Amino acid sequence: MDKIVECVPNFSEGRDKSVIDKIAEAVKNTPDARLMDVDPNGDYHRTVFTFVGTPEGILQAALNAFDAAAELIDMSVHKGEHPRQGAADVVPFIPVRGVTMEECVTISEKFGAAIAKKHHLPVYLYEESARTPARRNLAKVRKGEYEALPDKLLDPAFAPDFGEAVHNTKLGATVTGGRFFLIAYNVNIKDADPKKANKIALILRESGRAKRDANGEIVRDENGKAIKIPGRLKAVKGLGVPLEEYGISQVSMNLVNYSITPPHIAYESALEEAAKIDAEITGSEIVGLTPLEPLILAGKFYREKNGLTPDASEEELLKAAIEGMGLSDLYPFDPKKKIIEYMI
Repeated sequence: MDKIVECVPNFSEGRDKSVIDKIAEAVKNTPDARLMDVDPNGDYHRTVFTFVGTPEGILQAALNAFDAAAELIDMSVHKGEHPRQGAADVVPFIPVRGVTMEECVTISEKFGAAIAKKHHLPVYLYEESARTPARRNLAKVRKGEYEALPDKLLDPAFAPDFGEAVHNTKLGATVTGGRFFLIAYNVNIKDADPKKANKIALILRESGRAKRDANGEIVRDENGKAIKIPGRLKAVKGLGVPLEEYGISQVSMNLVNYSITPPHIAYESALEEAAKIDAEITGSEIVGLTPLEPLILAGKFYREKNGLTPDASEEELLKAAIEGMGLSDLYPFDPKKKIIEYMI
């Protein structure tokens, strides 16, 4: 394929294998599209699918996957740890090769218009597709999650970009858009209670946290608005979540621009903050796929940290990155299955 677009939709089902398999089959059966990875999480109750294709193939694959999910997922009975407001919670389109961001924006618009018309649900555009600055940030668009939709849809300011402002109790709402490559990166905390993980996340994420006084009360300005302390890391979103399957918690981060904050910097920063509150970090994980470049950067960093030359083979650099960030802490990290260039 001369033109390659990646799509990484989050579907709100992480426990029922039959549902996950049917969504995957919908992608596999689409011409000019290739399913690369399926990453379910029972605690989060969501699955991240990764597939690539031509602009035409990726659009059809996303539509086919949504059709399957719309038939099988019911948001009115859905509960999970990860923020969500729809059966297909977020459906991003990412340029990989020979494709501009503008083309990905167009694909997202076609996708949003099509599912809104066919399935009668509100659809919102975010990131590079956003038509207003307030909708660039996914967290702001889905604030309050699925449960807040009935009230939010009554507000004219929350009118969808596609579809009517009517609550679809089964499917909720979907967010779509063109965006740059995002790395879903989680740091593992040896504590089932997510309080420490969340504290670290609030300190690290770019949006920061509310300032508090000596009594732990939020400090507000003269207008009653909470005063914020900026986070340590740019281009990072994060929160602390429990991971009951492993009896741990995670600092769950989205690295929205790895050239600004790559995984190894996020990991080292988490280690520093964890040491301050007596939290034990055991390793980390990359959810879905990652480009090769940030792992090469990490490998060079950890080789230098260990007194070795950064000028090493790709295999040696990957080994240093995997060991340095503990990427095999929960399950083996296989570069052939996790690095997008190797998969393609």
